[in-house]
Amino acid sequence: MLKTHHCGALNAEHVGQEVTLAGWVNRRRDHGGLAFIVLRDRGGLVQVVSSPEIAPEAHAVASEARGEYVLQVQGVVRRRPEDQVNPDWPTGEIEIEAHAMRILNPAQTPPFYIYEDSAVDEALRLRYRYLDLRRARMQRNIILRHQVVHFIRNYLHERDFLEIETPFLFKSTPEGARDYLVPSRIHPGKFYALPQSPQQLKQLLMVAGFERYFQIVRCFRDEDLRGDRQPEFTQLDLEMSFVERDDILDLIEGLFIALVRTLTPEKELPTPFPRLSHVEALERFGADKPDMRFGMELVDLTERLQTSDFRVFRQIGETGGRIKGLVAPGCADYTRRELDELTELAKGQGAKGLVTLAFKSDGVKGPAAKFLSEDEIAAIAALVGAGEGDLVCIVADAPEIVAVALSALRISFRDRLNLVNPDQLAFVWVLDFPMFEWNEEEGRWDAAHHPFTLPRPQTYEEMLADPLAVLSDAYDLVCNGYELASGSIRVHDPRVQMDIFRMLGYPEDEAQARFGHMMEAFSFGAPPHGGIAPGIDRLVMLLAGENNIREVIAFPKTTQAADLMADAPAPVSERQLRELHLRLAEDEV
Repeated sequence: MLKTHHCGALNAEHVGQEVTLAGWVNRRRDHGGLAFIVLRDRGGLVQVVSSPEIAPEAHAVASEARGEYVLQVQGVVRRRPEDQVNPDWPTGEIEIEAHAMRILNPAQTPPFYIYEDSAVDEALRLRYRYLDLRRARMQRNIILRHQVVHFIRNYLHERDFLEIETPFLFKSTPEGARDYLVPSRIHPGKFYALPQSPQQLKQLLMVAGFERYFQIVRCFRDEDLRGDRQPEFTQLDLEMSFVERDDILDLIEGLFIALVRTLTPEKELPTPFPRLSHVEALERFGADKPDMRFGMELVDLTERLQTSDFRVFRQIGETGGRIKGLVAPGCADYTRRELDELTELAKGQGAKGLVTLAFKSDGVKGPAAKFLSEDEIAAIAALVGAGEGDLVCIVADAPEIVAVALSALRISFRDRLNLVNPDQLAFVWVLDFPMFEWNEEEGRWDAAHHPFTLPRPQTYEEMLADPLAVLSDAYDLVCNGYELASGSIRVHDPRVQMDIFRMLGYPEDEAQARFGHMMEAFSFGAPPHGGIAPGIDRLVMLLAGENNIREVIAFPKTTQAADLMADAPAPVSERQLRELHLRLAEDEV
């Protein structure tokens, strides 16, 4: 080894010991003939002092070294003078008196500072990702990711789970997002698909009798990207046989509580995790991924206001819509510009407008106030809990529009008013999702989760009678407004599975062609089973206090699914295309 210790592992107990270190020059300065180098490696920082009297050759090397040079240093650990102790460093009590030093590799001046966490354009960071990853914040994030995965593996191994790999090259099946397709050279005109998740394969492992499976697996989805979504991502994939819903929820809740308390004990973690039905989540928060760190719940005002003389409210009552509101504490003095911003936010979610009532010391203000009676205003205040100084926001529209508009307003007020503790992790289970959702564009029913989810009614006739009333045995784990995991109890009866395929509009021959291997497997005695798949990237993002999963992935893509460092995706040669029996359409090039 070129080193005996990590830089950050040394302390006062090592005083007098001879050590050999290797790492990068974090910073260098000269003072009174001495050269001071802060040496950095994965373990942290340590100060190296080079004197021309003690080691002239080492001092000459130190004088030549610059930022990001790779150095090897041999020397003795000594105490720093009392007035030079750095309490912010684990190594702040000591320094290394250099006796020998050599440059293992020089370095160009980097395009941004490595030694400080200054703001850098993200495109530049991704272009030089290997340099960005040297920075302390990124090192902490990637190390935390390793610790999370290591903890999960140990936790599940201790609970009798088997880690089993499944293939990346599989069959294209409809599971929600677009597949990434891989053309086959050996089978002209045919394609593999990269897995959106190992959904079918883990169910087949249950049929195979392994009973408890998990995998830290890479998944791929060709969909539009955002801050918490990448084209390739990592999830904990988990499946269990002979279980019911609560068995899976209890296992995952126990895992996450233990993980957070072990790896990030500074986080505030309310337990046990509350459980909401899908309907309750929408009613109270307007979203099925509610941020539970603050209140500001939605309040239904329909019954009280649907007969109001205010035409907007009365029309909603006549058309079966909803009237709901929320109260923003201390916001009664919002300016016209701020109120216009809130109105535009609501309209951006499909609402026709936004009613605002400012409860001030000299009365209730707002364009709609003059159309409402004193009794109606008093009822609104009582129902939403508004007092002097508060602002009430009301949306009257179709139920789904009311929900999304008020949810967006709720999140906006969260950020405007700093209502959450950033060190809190507020987990919540959302249960009892609809089984089906209507696809207006294609005029058919889609599976709200995926077609292998077990519906509560288990006959085709019940599903056909009222598809929207059918609930699934599906569940999501949400944290701070992010969906962190999704799972369900699965179908294990081939007759029920065929009923679902019929409900989704698959002719029997097409269902057989796409899923025949699953149907056949179920016919050989599939056990009742279920599973869940927490996202590793989002989990680490929340633990690290980041706002984007790119900050916890070593080599992520941009929002345009591009790798700026390697310049991918990139064209391939005509020869490669011919080998794959492909030809690019001229109008696509």
